[in-house]
Amino acid sequence: QVQLVESGGGLVQPGGWLRLSCTVSGSIFSINDMGWYRQAPGKQRELVATITGGGSTNYADSVKGRFAISRDDAKNTVYLQMNSLKPDDTAVYYCNADVRARMRSPAVTYWGQGTQVTVST
Repeated sequence: QVQLVESGGGLVQPGGWLRLSCTVSGSIFSINDMGWYRQAPGKQRELVATITGGGSTNYADSVKGRFAISRDDAKNTVYLQMNSLKPDDTAVYYCNADVRARMRSPAVTYWGQGTQVTVST
């Protein structure tokens, strides 16, 4: 059993910042790609940022230069530093991780439960 638990969401004013964390626990041999996605009301879930096991990153155009994804493999945790937040960034943010439970197991994608980020005055 693998669980992802997010934290760090909340209410922030435009121009402010937040740092999201997502920790993976359970039966883990290795974690490959990790990522953050978001879903605003009435919209589909969209990619925000991803990071490979080797540390390569990818960002949605809408967050480039403002958000930074990182990971701490010793803690099985992925972070999303969000700066210069805008009202359009308001959404539920979800993390995911491709986890291998054993050496010869295929990677399975797991999702967190989501954390609300609201950018408003």
